[in-house]
This record gives sequence, structure tokens and C-alpha cells, in this order.
Amino acid sequence: MAITSVGIGSGLEVEDIISKLVALEKKPLEGLQAKAEKIQTKVSSYAEIKSLVSTLQDAASKLALDSGWNTLAVKSSKESAVSVSVSGIAAATSFSVGVQKLAQSQTTVSTAISAGGTIGSGQLTLQLGSWNAGVFTAGTAAAVNVTVGATDTLAQVAAKINDSGAGVVATVLSDASGDRLMLRSKETGAVSGFRITATDDDGNNGDNAGLSRLAFDLAQPTVGMAANTYQAAQDAVATINGVTVTSAKNQLVNAVPGLTISLNEVTAVGSDALITSTVDKEAMTKNIQEFVDAYNAINTLLGDATKYDKETKTAGDLQGDSTAVSLRNSLRSVLTASTSGGVFSTLSSIGINLGSNGAVGDTNLKIDGAKLSKSLDDLDNVKKLFIQRNDDGTSTGLAARMKSYTGQLLSFDGLLNNKTDALDRESDRNLEQQDKVNDRATLAETRLRKTYTALDVKMGTLQALANYMDQQVSQWNKKND
Repeated sequence: MAITSVGIGSGLEVEDIISKLVALEKKPLEGLQAKAEKIQTKVSSYAEIKSLVSTLQDAASKLALDSGWNTLAVKSSKESAVSVSVSGIAAATSFSVGVQKLAQSQTTVSTAISAGGTIGSGQLTLQLGSWNAGVFTAGTAAAVNVTVGATDTLAQVAAKINDSGAGVVATVLSDASGDRLMLRSKETGAVSGFRITATDDDGNNGDNAGLSRLAFDLAQPTVGMAANTYQAAQDAVATINGVTVTSAKNQLVNAVPGLTISLNEVTAVGSDALITSTVDKEAMTKNIQEFVDAYNAINTLLGDATKYDKETKTAGDLQGDSTAVSLRNSLRSVLTASTSGGVFSTLSSIGINLGSNGAVGDTNLKIDGAKLSKSLDDLDNVKKLFIQRNDDGTSTGLAARMKSYTGQLLSFDGLLNNKTDALDRESDRNLEQQDKVNDRATLAETRLRKTYTALDVKMGTLQALANYMDQQVSQWNKKND
């Protein structure tokens, strides 16, 4: 409030009068602000509801898909030699795996040259393919040429090979003898071998001098790196229940449908690894528990938010909110509807009971672990309860229904977004009403100040006149005396 002299002329407590009258004009703000607080509480509640419904949808989605019921627990009797993982739709089974060979890359190494020295100029041609009894069969990739300059060191030659994309990795090894060029094919498998031909600028391509020292061709076993010890590229070789299988990598993918078998080391004859895959009841129970927990979370929130506590005489944040009450009832209806076509038609038939905690009004789910475990022994029928498919491929199972319903709730024009939008509009209207009250109060204050200022001036004039009259009367009385 600005400093003012209003009231001096009249002697009235003008500021107090104006303050109280303006406060009276603003009285409606109390109700509007209280209402605004309730609206924001509802907005927060519905934000939490949306989050919990999304969690319920995720949990239902796991149980609404075939993959959610194809979970297997796989085990190898010799993890160090053979390990296995589920990579697709697999069946419970058991089989033995023996490893005769591991897949490997071709590796070669050159003879040593002086450290930091040059190897000679010319062109190297690298070609991927496979070797068989000294005969090279080129692969599908085109040969790659690498030009070597007269001043290039082995390190520079290695860099050019690595940059060429020839499918060969080059490294320089330095030891007491000098520098050596080591080459390794990037990939494992028999088709990842390589041949290197050298076109030496000195015109002597087979004299083991100059650039020919980097050649590798088993058809010329005394020239270049072919004369040194090398490791041939090879496929992995294994047996599954005695049947031979090969792979360019140390993995067998879908040799057994839905499983990836990793070959880690060669096994001794008669020491095959036993692989077993069984239905993973623990994983399925975990998925069902997540579904139950997600439902209980949203059901508890809605229950607490819409109830009235007679003892404490307090109402929940959404007490009387028809949307919240309807949502809770609808979720329960989706949950309790029967599914036909299988041995199990309700959740209670597999050990998931509604309102079994003994509390009055309890509508949460509780799992009877023993009954559920026994029910999962009949996996196909438990699966039908959650996924039940019609002849046209549509699903009417419990999880499918819940996934569909929660999807509708969370859609752009679904119930929850519509409710949130309605609350936002209500909040905007409330703020507009508060602004109007404040505007009216401001106008009233301006009007009151103008009125009291005019009154103050008038009263000041009258007071001055009264003072003048008093003075005149006083003077007249003196004269008469």
C-alpha cells in the first residue's frame, strides 16, 4: 500500500476503512483458492493413476503374448565347454553336445625386419576365401589392393591394410629380432581364410626379398609368410546327440529351435555336455506376481482416494468423483469376467483370489503359491485363461482384455486424458474467476480512494471555514468586551 495523506483532512481512519472494504471484495478468493487446491490435488491423483494404469498395462502385455508363456530354464552340465541361452520360441527338451573343433580365424606372421625399417615397394592383393589341400577358392568379396611405398614401415603397411576393408586385421609385433607383421582374418570360419599376392617393384616376386616377404599363398609354400608357421581358418565342428553340425562361428543358432548354443572349448571323447531346457515356472510366477501387484496398486489407490473415513471424518482426495469410482469398478469387472474354453475359467481357479486378506471391503488380489504352482503344471490351460484365442485369432483372455482396456484408458482420447483435460479447463476457469475478483477489488480500491480523497478535500475546506468563523466570533467577542 502506497504512503498517503488521505484522512488527514477528515480525521477518519481512511486506510483502515479502505483495507477492510477491499478485503470484503476479495472474500470470494478464499473459496476459489480452496477449490483450486482441490483441483490440483485431483490433477496429481490422476497423474499417479495414469502411471499405475501404464504399469498394469505393461504387466498385462507380458501375459497376453505367447512369448510370455514360452519361458524356459536352460542348463548345461559343462558350462565351461558348452553354454546355452534361449533366443526364440523353444520347447522343453534335453540333448548332448560334444565339441570336436572350435571356429578360428586364419593368422599368419612375417619374418622379422629391422625395427622401423622398410619392406620394399609394390602392391599387395588380399583376397578372402577358403583353403583346401593347398588350393585356394576365392570367396564372394572382391580382392583388395594395397599400394606400399618405398619408405613405408611395417606400421604404415599395417595401417593401410586395416584401412582397406579387406577383412584382415594387421598388427605389428616388435621383439628383440625386429618388427613382424601379424595378420588375422576378422571373422572365424573356413571361408574367412585369405591369400596375399605381392607384386614387387623390383620384379622378383618370389625371391623372399622386398615386398614378396609379405606374400601368403600355400601354392608357393616357400615364399613369404607361407613358409612360416600359421593358423588355418576353420569352422567349429560339434555333435548334437551324435549328429555332426558345423558353424563358421563358435555358436550354433537354431540348430535346436529357439536355442543358441555357445561352444567354448573342445570336449573329450565321451564327455559331452548335457543340455536341458525345462519350463521356467519361476519366471512365469514372477510375471503373474507383477500383474497382481500392478492391479493391487491401482485398486488400492482408487479405494483410498474415493472412500470416506467415518472415524476420522475425512474424505479421500477423489471422494465423490464418479470417474474414479467407475474406473475402479470397471477394472474389477475386467479382472473377474470368466474365460471359456479351458480348464481354468477364473483367476481363483488357479490360486489367485480376490479380497482374500480378511479385511472388510478388501478387493485386492492374493496369490495362493501352492495352488498356482500346481496349476502351472497344466501350462497350456493356464495360458488359455490369460490369452484364450477365438477362431479369428482375436484374444479374449484375461490378460488380453486388461491390456486392451488399459490401452483405451491411456489413449489420446481415452478416459484418463479426457479427465485430465477437464481438470485443466476447470483450473483455468478458476484462475480466471480469481483474476476477476482481484480486478473488482482493484477497481473498488481505486473508487474508494477517489471518493475518500474528495471527502477529505471537502472536509478540509469545511474545517478551514469553521476555523475562520471561530476566529471571527472570537474577534467580535473581544471588541464587545
